[in-house]
Amino acid sequence: MSQCCRIVVTGGPGGGKTTAADLFRRELGEQVLVVPEAATLLFRGGFPRSEKIHVIKPSQQAIYHVQRNLEDAQSAIFGQRILICDRGTVDGAAYWPGDPDEFFATVRSSLHDELSRYDAVLFFETAAVGGLSIEGGNPARIESLPQAIALDARLKNLWSQHPNFNFVPHNPSFMKKINQALDCLTHLVHKLNQ
Repeated sequence: MSQCCRIVVTGGPGGGKTTAADLFRRELGEQVLVVPEAATLLFRGGFPRSEKIHVIKPSQQAIYHVQRNLEDAQSAIFGQRILICDRGTVDGAAYWPGDPDEFFATVRSSLHDELSRYDAVLFFETAAVGGLSIEGGNPARIESLPQAIALDARLKNLWSQHPNFNFVPHNPSFMKKINQALDCLTHLVHKLNQ
């Protein structure tokens, strides 16, 4: 079987992306490979995190290149599996301090080219829109609730331009939200595998 599909799970901080991706992998076993979030790998590995523009820009460039190469390497090794990407290469444009077009020019790509890397997008709305904590045990996450809401909007504006964009809204019940996401992932894989 050739590679089934590449689905990105994305959205604002604290939306449940990583949890849903891991549960989906556990449910389907070796059919699924979760590509980890490059930003978390880099920040936990010692890459500096700062609010200064001269740090944010090289950080987002590094995240983009690690994410892109990590996805491509995993695809080359595990080509028959469903790739679930925990965030994607478009995310850096939302975190970029300025116009997204500047980000894409800097990494020598375009929004269109980056969106076309993925067969589908599953967008998780941040819990911050409901006033809930987004901490979730990830020490690499430093955003306040207002920052998370703003990032969520920027990310949605970019990713919603994908022709197979799917939205998982905030729900006060995390379990209901995760179940909705898992149902959507199951449907997407079935549709893409036909």
